[in-house]
Amino acid sequence: MTETTVDDRGRLTLPKEIRRRFGDRYYVVELHDGIKLLPLEEDPLAALRDEFDDVERSAAELRREGRTVALDEAGR
Repeated sequence: MTETTVDDRGRLTLPKEIRRRFGDRYYVVELHDGIKLLPLEEDPLAALRDEFDDVERSAAELRREGRTVALDEAGR
């Protein structure tokens, strides 16, 4: 774990090791008990394609399945 501070202009400096590992761009996500930094990919679309490359169902099929599961969990 690394400690860092925010300067008087609101800037947060990340250590070089973290920037090397995760890059220079992040989403800042506000949680109920703090914040989380999520690294942004150089090419977000390419990252999504890679992530879902092995999915063999269409988007429509995934939506239908998701809707069915949500309705089942809601007790309908």
